[in-house]
Amino acid sequence: MIDPFCGRGTTNFAARLLGMPSMGMDSSPVAVALAKAKLASAKPGRLVASAKAILNAAKEPTSVPSGEFWRLAYHEHTLIQLCQLREALLGECSSSTRILLRAIILGALHGPRPKGRPSYFSNQSPRTFAPKPNYAVKFWTTRDMCPEDVDVLSIIKTRANRYLAETLPDVESKVELGDSRVADTFSDMPKARFVVTSPPYFGMRTYLPDQWLRLWFLGGPDYVEYSQPEGQLKHSSADCFAAEMGRVWKNVASCTTAGARLVIRYGGIHDRAVEPMDILKKSFVDSCWKIVTARAIPDSDCGRRQARQFQAEPKKAIAEHDVYCRRT
Repeated sequence: MIDPFCGRGTTNFAARLLGMPSMGMDSSPVAVALAKAKLASAKPGRLVASAKAILNAAKEPTSVPSGEFWRLAYHEHTLIQLCQLREALLGECSSSTRILLRAIILGALHGPRPKGRPSYFSNQSPRTFAPKPNYAVKFWTTRDMCPEDVDVLSIIKTRANRYLAETLPDVESKVELGDSRVADTFSDMPKARFVVTSPPYFGMRTYLPDQWLRLWFLGGPDYVEYSQPEGQLKHSSADCFAAEMGRVWKNVASCTTAGARLVIRYGGIHDRAVEPMDILKKSFVDSCWKIVTARAIPDSDCGRRQARQFQAEPKKAIAEHDVYCRRT
């Protein structure tokens, strides 16, 4: 199975549970770091021991971010420990233990402050999106909120025990950081029978800025970078975006068996006045794939929506579709 827009590895993890080999590709370092962890295996105790060893052996980190945001986002002691872990994992992160440790730290890097024991390292923040510095500083200072000196190892231990409690099957799979539009991206793997994916929505260009704190932990800058990096689909127009997706479909088609199946979940965002399915259909022109059926999924508003964390009454969700295709 191939997922050319694997994101955080949901389809690759599902393939692992089914005992199916898979290959995932994404251009976001954060997504790839989390997806790799979903294919790794290690005992919770090994992660805690690894983190403890890093902190016990580490000297003062060579680089610690400064400024009002960082002072209010993390307690001084917590930030130093995060920087020690960051530098160690940037130096070596090839083992399953370190891959999983890195992912657990990324997941706990920022989030809400609970009434009980802390489960995140940061001051009050959203779980999913990294808070933008100016807004966050104003929010914290207005409410006189200061970061707690949290027990970093305790948070890692709690999360490791939660996420690694079950033993999962070992399956020959991998996830890579890269651009699925590039020819021969998947040529070093056996021909796949299935491609299962969910491409970026047209106009959604904030994936990396929204993850800037996790990008920092992975070696990026300690500030928000809004420029569009290489490897991202171009959003200049709907036709351009469809053509960019079409390059991906052609590329994966060359790495699949005759009669292979392509399954896509696709939708859109409100600030683009275009029908998402029109874009998707255009992307299949001369792509070696033929749409067999398309089915609207149940109303997204009936489920739990992330938007409700930030808006009292978010706009009605745009209908998503599951699209089933066959290689011609």
